[in-house]
Amino acid sequence: MLVLGIETSCDETAAAVVEDSVRPRSNIIASQAALHQRYGGVVPELASRRHNERLLPVVHLALEQAGVAWDDIDGIAVTRGPGLVGALVVGVAAAKTLAYVRGLALVGVNHLEGHLFANAIDHEPEPSGGLLPTPSLALIVSGAHTDLILVEGAHAYTILGRTRDDAAGEAFDKVARAMGLGYPGGPALDRLGQTGDPSLVPLPVPFQDKGYDFSFSGIKTAALRVLAAQPAPEPVFLAGLAASLQRVVAEALVRKVGRAAREHHPRAILLAGGVAANSVLRRRLADEAQGLGIMVRIPPPILCTDNAVMIAACGASLLSRGKRDGWDLGASANLPL
Repeated sequence: MLVLGIETSCDETAAAVVEDSVRPRSNIIASQAALHQRYGGVVPELASRRHNERLLPVVHLALEQAGVAWDDIDGIAVTRGPGLVGALVVGVAAAKTLAYVRGLALVGVNHLEGHLFANAIDHEPEPSGGLLPTPSLALIVSGAHTDLILVEGAHAYTILGRTRDDAAGEAFDKVARAMGLGYPGGPALDRLGQTGDPSLVPLPVPFQDKGYDFSFSGIKTAALRVLAAQPAPEPVFLAGLAASLQRVVAEALVRKVGRAAREHHPRAILLAGGVAANSVLRRRLADEAQGLGIMVRIPPPILCTDNAVMIAACGASLLSRGKRDGWDLGASANLPL
């Protein structure tokens, strides 16, 4: 089965072709980072316009890179939410039009569930036929979301915890912007922190209660106050602040993952979302899983940020189970998992 995936939830215009649910044949991502950089963040109106300009050329390039024609495609999977509603509408409208004209099956995909399915790529399906090991514990970390999820079966989830305020990636981006690292801030913060002392700046590990919810507004504010107290911060200080912030955020995340793993005894721990590309979090979670004796899956960085491979993989799984959407498929900015 060949499925075309389309992703336009934020500022990446992406299309991909995936074969047999887990084998990527193409992966095209047209970034808008340079467009939004001057504004220090994504401007929704500009993002929607750029998706309109780029989406069809990106789709055709994905087919070309995959070496397939429209007649080879079995279905189209498209992100329907959550995300920027204007950006989502562009992708959903295009997917419906292409599916209608080509007579193809159509399925809408939850963006967060798509991130989970990045952990299925290039792995053999489970004996049960599912693409993800179950039960598993999944941590989705991005600029908009920080969720701890129990994956109980194929497309069956229980939310154990989520952020009560800022997402982890949002804290990274806002502190990075205040440090003058530009947009997107997370990757720049990661690079700078690799040269810094993670114990240089004493920051508290946030929200250490016994539940599974997170909170990152306090650590963001603490880091900004430390930065403001340095009128002319030296490069050594900035590198140390970047390293220290990443250390405490990773510790807050991994500590609760470890506690949940000891309570729920999952077969695997899955990491997903844009912040899953962060080198500190990847290393810290891998160490925690090893200590617990639990398998861990962490996608390659290119599949952590927004992409259409994960959308096609999730859509292929839904299509194989008979899921189909009609021409009334709509976009939802706050679509729950």
